[in-house]
Amino acid sequence: MKSIVTSLSAAGLIAAVLAGPALAQQAPLKIGVLTDFQSVYSDIGGAGNVEATKMAIEEFGGSMFGKPIELVTADALNKADVAATITRKWYEAENVDMIIDMPTSATALAGMEMSKQFEKIMIVTDAASSDITGKSCSPYTLHWTYDTYANAHTVGSAIVKNGGDTWFFITADYLFGHSIERDTGDVVRAAGGKVLGSARHPLNTPDFSSFLLQAQASKAKIIGMANGGADTINTIKQASEFGIVAGGQNLAGIVMFISDINSLGLKLAQGLIITEAYYWDLNDRTRAFGKRFFERMKRMPTMNQAATYSATLHYLNAVKAAGTKETKPVLAKMRATPVRDAFTDNGVVREDGRMVHSMFLFEVKKPEESKAPWDYYKVLAEVPGDQAFRPLKDGGCPLIK
Repeated sequence: MKSIVTSLSAAGLIAAVLAGPALAQQAPLKIGVLTDFQSVYSDIGGAGNVEATKMAIEEFGGSMFGKPIELVTADALNKADVAATITRKWYEAENVDMIIDMPTSATALAGMEMSKQFEKIMIVTDAASSDITGKSCSPYTLHWTYDTYANAHTVGSAIVKNGGDTWFFITADYLFGHSIERDTGDVVRAAGGKVLGSARHPLNTPDFSSFLLQAQASKAKIIGMANGGADTINTIKQASEFGIVAGGQNLAGIVMFISDINSLGLKLAQGLIITEAYYWDLNDRTRAFGKRFFERMKRMPTMNQAATYSATLHYLNAVKAAGTKETKPVLAKMRATPVRDAFTDNGVVREDGRMVHSMFLFEVKKPEESKAPWDYYKVLAEVPGDQAFRPLKDGGCPLIK
């Protein structure tokens, strides 16, 4: 009897080895959301990005190749070393197939190194540096929502054309802030304006008084906020206390979100010119998604949350179309298939990983113009993707020959 069991076990082992790829194919598809749950960027991504990922998985049907799709989440703490450690563990030890979100540019770049090492997919929906598809581009990373180049060109160009030709920047002192300052400064100078200086602050600082005093002393017409999330909110609130706008200078929100406007209130935010990739009240499609998201989160989605839904759904459809979880066939399907969903109806994924789509220029409504909760924006312009995003040839991405 023992010899029969042994021979059967050996036969089973041989069959398992021969069927290795097929067995791997049947492993559950696993997605990781690496986000900011409790700090400066939690409102724009955070739990909302997790919920948006769940919405995409549910809409897809919840399973892939006959097994439930799995979801894991973690907080990167906005630290590059933490992001690197988590992404390595997820890719190497926990069989995560795709990681999405990445709350800061530093965490994104750290995660991208792990993505390259393990040849697995990463989709950046929160971080903004244009370097992600420029000099630091990766064959395994897609950049979905917006970037500092697109925002700088959409908002910066509009403000300079309207006479805001001298600028001073209040800049978050890490890659994201530096990229905004660089890209917007290039736009200002190209349009004939001048950058008079900048003041750099630590991430998540509570006190902007010294930076605002420098901006005030510069006499620049425009104070460009090269920061995001709670840092931008605090800059605007404290600028009001200093009487900066009342004194004749204007604030430019280069990277702002509907959650920021909601936190500020229309009395403080009215008149701001900002750019976003998504607004819940643009059309029937965006309103339908906004309503579903609101039912779950009791707030309208930011563009990053809508983009996280979009990217997850596009990824799942690509896996299904490719018939495999393998990275290269899935990426090929993602690049070959237009992006048409609640986030955008004109998206395409380029060779450098940039998902190109329309951006929108908005003006924040006055309190008396708003007719309902979350009715915050007037549409000034829709900027086509090929005008908003940096041309492929100009990014310095080494993948582009």
